[in-house]
Amino acid sequence: MARPPRLLEVELNLRGVEVSGTWEPNSAERKAAWELYVELITRISVAPLRESEGLLREALSSLYSLFGSTRDILRQYGPEIAEPKGSGQYSFGILAVSMLNFGIRPLLARWHPILEDWENRRPEAISRRDHERSWPDASTLRTVLQETQRILSAYAGLLAAACGVPNLLDAVPTADPMP
Repeated sequence: MARPPRLLEVELNLRGVEVSGTWEPNSAERKAAWELYVELITRISVAPLRESEGLLREALSSLYSLFGSTRDILRQYGPEIAEPKGSGQYSFGILAVSMLNFGIRPLLARWHPILEDWENRRPEAISRRDHERSWPDASTLRTVLQETQRILSAYAGLLAAACGVPNLLDAVPTADPMP
């Protein structure tokens, strides 16, 4: 394993909120970063959701589950990962909460109830998939999901750097693997 850098530059754009400064993760923050990194890279949060794939509901549910995972990580590692470090310096806690509140929450707060309203109108004879694909706002939500994936991919890259591991997102194929 590569030795993690001692000091990281933080440059994140979260829907109009700029997070810019440095982060010098301690040992507990590196362990917490690894756990959150694994959560991010193994979900739709950073993987493309192509037009012909998946359900938007499942994508929103996956993003929502990051709140529980992140809370668990914050509780597990305690106050040490959220201690103030000085002006322009971040802690894991600040970065994780910023990711939730500015990277994910705006999408969920807006789109979860709108999609739920559409889902509640589904005729019994139509599959969930077909009904969702007929939703006039489906492509708009997919575009918003792509923006959120860009934000979360930047977070994942920062977390990988904090852990001293290669960014496994580079292993995600960009071409459509299915015919």
